[in-house]
Amino acid sequence: MPKFSIIIPAYNMEKYIKKTLDSVKKQTFKDYEVIVIDDGSTDKTVEVAKKFDVKVIEHKHAGLSVVRNAAIKEAKGDYLVLLDSDDWWDKDLLKKLDESSKNDADVIRFQIRTVNDENETVDYNEKPFEGLSGVDAFKEITSFHYVDSACIYAVKRKFYEKEKFAFAKDRVHEDFGTVPLWIVKAKKVNCLDFLGYNYYRRSNSIMNTEDYEWIKKKTDDFFFHYKYLIKEVNKTDLDASYFKSFIANSMIKKITYLKGKDYLKYKKELKKEKVFDNILTDTTARKIKKVLLNISPKLYHKTLGK
Repeated sequence: MPKFSIIIPAYNMEKYIKKTLDSVKKQTFKDYEVIVIDDGSTDKTVEVAKKFDVKVIEHKHAGLSVVRNAAIKEAKGDYLVLLDSDDWWDKDLLKKLDESSKNDADVIRFQIRTVNDENETVDYNEKPFEGLSGVDAFKEITSFHYVDSACIYAVKRKFYEKEKFAFAKDRVHEDFGTVPLWIVKAKKVNCLDFLGYNYYRRSNSIMNTEDYEWIKKKTDDFFFHYKYLIKEVNKTDLDASYFKSFIANSMIKKITYLKGKDYLKYKKELKKEKVFDNILTDTTARKIKKVLLNISPKLYHKTLGK
């Protein structure tokens, strides 16, 4: 049984996947398996992947969530690590994850660098920690720049299976719909100070489009995930007040990208769903924030929000 199962979904990534797989091949820690799952590519993605010593699964086109779920079901490693097929790793990432796993953490986070088409980079070196409960770890991680990106976490496979985690089918923002639960439900979470993930922010990526219909789709799916997260955390006996406040604030901010009637409709819907009630009021600043968000989320985020 390998220590790590590396899950790489791919769709028409012929141009990028070689660099991704080369970064895995160069890992200084070698106890891993690689599962490349192709989402019905029409280019030479599969042909490129098959040149490497990896398991390639050819799947009909079904979307990122479906193929991720399918690949995870095939995984045999102690930990699951996701890697997007246009990103790449530092050569010591798995070594650092193996060292961190000695305390049997359910979830291990590592640091991320963004890279754009002009090869400009931004490093996000967040505060490391070790052995925190999921609730306490969530409070730390929500101060980070990237919170719910699935690719910057290693998650114990048995924990993942026990909790029946999965990515929601036919939804975008699929990471937001499950990763927060990985963190908060974990008995033990580590956060490495190691910057091991290079996130390539392509200018033509679908998630970066400004098309308004796409913005509405992202908002609808975000709301779907919000309701799921609330339902799932309510099944636990965890102190979920901070968790609920974070996802409520995230949901409220999401509607501020909508226009006119769409924005007003969603604001009314969030009030009906009692999203604003989940915002913490344990400090004076948070009490004021809650009042202002209830009045106008757009005005708050335009003038005061970060």
